[in-house]
Amino acid sequence: MATKSVSIRIEEAMLNKLARVADYEGRSLNSHILVLVRKSIQQHEAENGVIEGEIAPDTNVKPARKT
Repeated sequence: MATKSVSIRIEEAMLNKLARVADYEGRSLNSHILVLVRKSIQQHEAENGVIEGEIAPDTNVKPARKT
């Protein structure tokens, strides 16, 4: 499976806060955004049924760093 890049526009203050949350959770900002996206997909599928596709929402999630 190929990995694709996506660019987003985000307010600097929001990005800084998101980076702090990611750090608190022991993740990189990129990994934390992927976790949020997967949670959104899981919630959508729970409410509306499974979206047909080739990847499960929990695939390719790096575990949080242990402290």
